[in-house]
Amino acid sequence: MNVQQLYTNCLSEAAYFIDSDGEAAVIDPLRDVDTYIKMAEEKGVQIKYIFETHFHADFVSGHLELSRKTGAPIIYGPNTNTNFKVQVANDGDEFAIGKVKLKVLHTPGHTLESTSYLLHDESGKPYCVFTGDTLFVGDVGRPDLFSGNLSKEELAGMMYDSLQTKIKTLADDIIVYPAHGPGSSCGKNLGPQTFSTIGEQKASNYALQNMSKEEFVKVVTEGLSTPPAYFPINAKINREGYESLDDVMTKGLEPLSVDQFKLRVKEGAWILDTRPATVFTEGFVPEAISIGLDGRFAEWAGSLLPFTQKLVLVTEPGKEKESVVRLARVGIDNVEGVLDGGIEAWVAAGEKLDMIIDIEPDELAMDIPHDTKLEIIDVRKPGEFNTAHVKGAVNVPVDTLIDPVTIAQINEDNNLYIQCAGGYRSVIAASLLKRQGYHNLRNVLGGFAKIKGVKNIPIVTPQEQKV
Repeated sequence: MNVQQLYTNCLSEAAYFIDSDGEAAVIDPLRDVDTYIKMAEEKGVQIKYIFETHFHADFVSGHLELSRKTGAPIIYGPNTNTNFKVQVANDGDEFAIGKVKLKVLHTPGHTLESTSYLLHDESGKPYCVFTGDTLFVGDVGRPDLFSGNLSKEELAGMMYDSLQTKIKTLADDIIVYPAHGPGSSCGKNLGPQTFSTIGEQKASNYALQNMSKEEFVKVVTEGLSTPPAYFPINAKINREGYESLDDVMTKGLEPLSVDQFKLRVKEGAWILDTRPATVFTEGFVPEAISIGLDGRFAEWAGSLLPFTQKLVLVTEPGKEKESVVRLARVGIDNVEGVLDGGIEAWVAAGEKLDMIIDIEPDELAMDIPHDTKLEIIDVRKPGEFNTAHVKGAVNVPVDTLIDPVTIAQINEDNNLYIQCAGGYRSVIAASLLKRQGYHNLRNVLGGFAKIKGVKNIPIVTPQEQKV
């Protein structure tokens, strides 16, 4: 028996490959399924089942792609309704994979159909449990993500019962394999590890401590941030189906000459530049939106780009396929081609470049006392901003900059200094503002991480705000 976790950092997502005695199963696959097919070929095993823990909201699952290419059935837990053929398992059902068995544990709470899978080894001993978004390391799945007309309190009550009757009753040495790790928006505050044990979680996870259902509901539902805007779209895609990734790739990877590229833009396509933020600021196609592959690319693309909007891409050489695949992972399938030759081809054709001025925090410190029109735009999340920020800074989270009302409140006559935590989101924000005609922009390199180390920049903390 072999169990392999396949972790994708930019989505904080974990898929799993189980094989035993010539047979295999995949749990919660990503949409680009060639990795699993290649693993099966290299191991000389046949993919027998595809298991889904629930309808994922933060990425498009590879269940349909993998089933089309392998013939393996898609297994969901109870209370599942889809627009395509699946096998809906009952609580307690067992599935043989070679010499091991996977047992269905219906664990509603994150969603109605949420299901965990308990793996028994060749001797029949429970070895690990794949908990999906029911139990994370240090956290549990948020109960406010699109399960019909149920309130988050009702779902949290279901989760309490699931944890008490299905998870906490498992032996302490059983390994916990969740669907997500740190950085995921599917929970409130996931721990730094991507796996644990039942015993470790009983000892350290706040949600597994002894408390009443009422206390649990309160602690799990309080402090929930607004989920990313694309979550309900991805959940719907996973429930209703999607276009073949092969077709998406064929269309998206069409090489476009400069003239063809300009024509697509004239016809309404948006320009997405996936090069690193530090390279983008030095020169880019006017009106391009920067979302660099070097950050949480798919998550920000899903949060900022309309799903019906046609796109054309500017990428680094050799990054064309990666850009299209990672967009498709969150259901953005409307890429109509890539600028052939990249930014160098654009320059060689005599086309103009736009740019964003980068400054070090030291320069910001020198400008603050003298520039009467200086305005610091902090594009971090409200929770980050409230922890500590530059005195006088205005909090405008980057995902609100797609709202014309929000943008209209920013004074275009001011000298805008854009900063985030480390320098990635500030470039996204600056590109969005540039696209709307704001040109008095400065991108603060290194973000708040570097700013707070400069003596002459006043920092406000929560304690100081109360004074």
